[in-house]
Amino acid sequence: MLNRYAGDYLDALAAADVRPRARVSGRLASYDGLLMEAVGLSLPVGTVCLIGAAGTHQVEAEVIGFRNGRTLMMNLGGAAALLPDAPVRPLGAPGEAEVGAALLGRVVDGAGNPIDGLGPIRGAGHWPLAGRIQSPLDRGRVVAPMDVGVRAINGLLTVGQGQRVGIMAGSGVGKSVLLGMMVRAARADVVVIGLIGERSREVADFLETKVAGEARARAVVVAVPANHSPVLRIRGALRATAIAEAFRAEGKKVLLIIDSLTRVAHAGREIGLALGEPASARGYPPSAIAMLPNLIERAGSDVHTGGSITAIYTVLADGDDGNDPVVDSARSILDGHIVLSRAMAERAVYPAIDISKSVSRVMNDIVPRDHQQAARALRRHLATYEENRDLVLMGAYRAGSDAAIDAAIAYHPAIMEFVRQDTDQIVPLEDAAAELTGVFGDAPDGTHG
Repeated sequence: MLNRYAGDYLDALAAADVRPRARVSGRLASYDGLLMEAVGLSLPVGTVCLIGAAGTHQVEAEVIGFRNGRTLMMNLGGAAALLPDAPVRPLGAPGEAEVGAALLGRVVDGAGNPIDGLGPIRGAGHWPLAGRIQSPLDRGRVVAPMDVGVRAINGLLTVGQGQRVGIMAGSGVGKSVLLGMMVRAARADVVVIGLIGERSREVADFLETKVAGEARARAVVVAVPANHSPVLRIRGALRATAIAEAFRAEGKKVLLIIDSLTRVAHAGREIGLALGEPASARGYPPSAIAMLPNLIERAGSDVHTGGSITAIYTVLADGDDGNDPVVDSARSILDGHIVLSRAMAERAVYPAIDISKSVSRVMNDIVPRDHQQAARALRRHLATYEENRDLVLMGAYRAGSDAAIDAAIAYHPAIMEFVRQDTDQIVPLEDAAAELTGVFGDAPDGTHG
């Protein structure tokens, strides 16, 4: 018996590949505080490397490009007390994201490490960070609405399952508060939240107030604050999207929130300029803007599994400029945009949604005809009021001169009341539609309620 076991063991050794393999290693040739250059090794873009000798301070860096026979890397964070000619060796192939039910209720950083103090993540699957390429015909149409609990959005900018929407506003107008309202109320199987480039205080606040209680159990949060490496910020957005893709492949309805898309573009700008790309539109190199479609197009419905990713991206309009390159590019890619108005916020109208400048490109496909007509009537009254607002406030308009203006003035308080909503209030889609059609749906022309 012993001889038979010994024979099996020797056979197994004979079949094993025990040939020695060379250990790939290079040397650090240059480091300017952001960009590292290594010589003596050739690695694919995306590979994570460990820099520094064993027993000394070591840091991780990611390969981002090549120049004149040198490998270019960017520090993934942490102090880098490195010496010239420090050894550089790869840790592994370009990354994958840990995905699956094991991540529900957890908070991870851009590298996938848990930061919530609940221990390691066990039993997770894996998904490519860059996603898996799909044919356009694998994408399903947006045919069903998603309830987000916000009256103005449910009624006038109805979001569909599988739609990609942008929330566009300047700083301090209420983007994060609106996101929190949607997270608490959204009827989705899983909520994946990417907090990219935000202040560390806002990350903690978002977790404690917006993703508390029942919402936390079905949520996965990827948090990469503003002081982290630009590479980690981009990886955070890719990781959040990969996690959402894996849940969609299981047939689940996923709500993906990226706050904010502009910070992802800023990270791309830092990397592009470090690589020597020419700055074009307002300092953004071409690669920073070209990265956005690759990220956004990964969301949507899957005709094979029946799952969907409904994606909501916040877009920071620098200086409240609606023609900012990131805002303009996102508007052209997304299936709708919600514009927040600083003027409305100053008048204490929250959420400060500018209905006249916002649109959902799929709304007509997912709501009944009477809902559509009522929404158009409200928009018509609002547009008429805004066009003549100055005349009315100056007292230059005489009541009875124009029936459309009279109707717009009469309906304006009801419009503002429809838009206003307390942050802790949830208005289901059915209630928002009933209220809208009840006030504005009596007549096709909307001239009486």
